Amino acid sequence: MSAFEEMEEDGVVWMNGEYVDWEDATTHVMTHALHYGTGVFEGVRAYDTEKGTAVFRWDEHLERLYESTKPYDLDIDHDPAELTEAALEVVRRNDLQSAYIRPIAYYGYDSLGVSPDDCPTDVVVGAWPWGAYLGEDALENGVEVMVSSWRKHASSQIPTNAKTTGLYVNSMLAGEEARRNGYTEAIVLNKEGNVAEGPGENIFLVRDGELFTPGLSESILGGITRDTLITLAEERGYAVNDDVSISRGELHTADELFFTGSAAEVTPIRQVDNVEIGNGGRGPVTEELQNAFFDLVERRTDEHDEWFTYVE
Repeated sequence: MSAFEEMEEDGVVWMNGEYVDWEDATTHVMTHALHYGTGVFEGVRAYDTEKGTAVFRWDEHLERLYESTKPYDLDIDHDPAELTEAALEVVRRNDLQSAYIRPIAYYGYDSLGVSPDDCPTDVVVGAWPWGAYLGEDALENGVEVMVSSWRKHASSQIPTNAKTTGLYVNSMLAGEEARRNGYTEAIVLNKEGNVAEGPGENIFLVRDGELFTPGLSESILGGITRDTLITLAEERGYAVNDDVSISRGELHTADELFFTGSAAEVTPIRQVDNVEIGNGGRGPVTEELQNAFFDLVERRTDEHDEWFTYVE
């Protein structure tokens, strides 16, 4: 049984200020966002900890959701406190100890010209159980990836710093190309041919004990897990170069590579194209930072308690 099949039995979703049954959380087929990709969203994890269910960096995700609306003139008619309570309540009502939380705002049903005109902004918050995004084995042994033939949008073409629903067609194309060729995931280059990110992840390179990750000007989404790993690495004495360009060739000669993301968490990369990375598994720096990350989010440490919102 899939996670969604479980939710269909008695799940609850928050829609435009009301709690509705999972099966009734529907939108019209002529909704603007369905046709033109005019929505923004977040993906947020809640962890089962000794201190109770804890939502990780909700405030930062919520801030980015509101920031993402600006280029599209989406008007969320609900303040952050209301969306926060909605997120906590859907976790409670769905009796979830750990969860993936999806707030989304999009242009709804009114007209179907390219201009959203008088289309309302619909806002939804759902939550469901979701395990390791790239598989449990991937967290320990790493994944095999390929460099996609599809390039990332330039920020002069579309706001790459906004988490926009329509942009993820690019991610789908890259990821499905990789899977059709026998790989788990893709790496996407930007228009200059430098490394941007994964379809739903940021990427880190380890060389000579230092960390490197593409800068925000490389057409990446400024990931919240990316920011977390930068902080954790610096606290452990690592030099982190977070505003660099990384060439495709540098991937093959890296000591270690790993993905970060709310869904992917911290996932090692053991192979790029047909080239084995480092020792062909999870490298020591990746392992240390991955352990630090899971110690943090599962609250086996008191560090950064300000990053957690507890479901009480």
